[in-house]
Amino acid sequence: MSAGGQAVVAAKAGAIIEARGVVKSFGQTPALRGATLSVSRGEILAVMGPSGSGKSTLLHCLAGILVPDEGEVWFAGSRLDTRSEADRSALRGGRFGFVFQSGQLVPELTAEENVAMPLLWSGTRRGPALAQARQWLGRLGLDGLERRRSGELSGGQAQRVALARGLVARPDIIFADEPTGSLDSVSGEHVMNLLTDTARQEGTTVILVTHEARVAAYAPRQVIVRDGTVSTLTGVSP
Repeated sequence: MSAGGQAVVAAKAGAIIEARGVVKSFGQTPALRGATLSVSRGEILAVMGPSGSGKSTLLHCLAGILVPDEGEVWFAGSRLDTRSEADRSALRGGRFGFVFQSGQLVPELTAEENVAMPLLWSGTRRGPALAQARQWLGRLGLDGLERRRSGELSGGQAQRVALARGLVARPDIIFADEPTGSLDSVSGEHVMNLLTDTARQEGTTVILVTHEARVAAYAPRQVIVRDGTVSTLTGVSP
């Protein structure tokens, strides 16, 4: 059997991304102690856990930002953790999208320029990239704000710009790390509705890290990270 054939057989049927027995430490401090998780294509999954439980470390390993000390990460039927940094970076620029707590917008750029960044990184020309960015801003209710910089936006508006940036390249997976953590409850609900509704429309997988039950409730399946391992929450179907 070819190496490619082995990779396809090794991946769980229907899974787009998996962590298998992932171990990760920072110095002498263990963050993950054999974490195992499988996420299906098009699934919206919430990863919960208290501060310091390892949930963000797990997300970073799944996204190829961190390389596990032990264990395996699989994406779309092949090993992710054994790829070069350049290959993993290319995935993060195209097939993976990200939404973080602070939004992490570039303050010198306008809203449309921030949204267009993933397209520009992947080689799309500036004109078409900005045109797609404006379409996504309109889709997320931000018409008229295309030329504003982050300092001229409310917290909810800035996070919707970050969401548009995460979605503009139509990635396979959105990694969302506490995406409502800096927002009030009304703005947070708006962002979560937009994220989950748009993901379902696009068939995008969402891996949502949160410590808030009300945010996790937007996901049909919820798992919890405790002491560096993963378990399904009681009463939630796998």
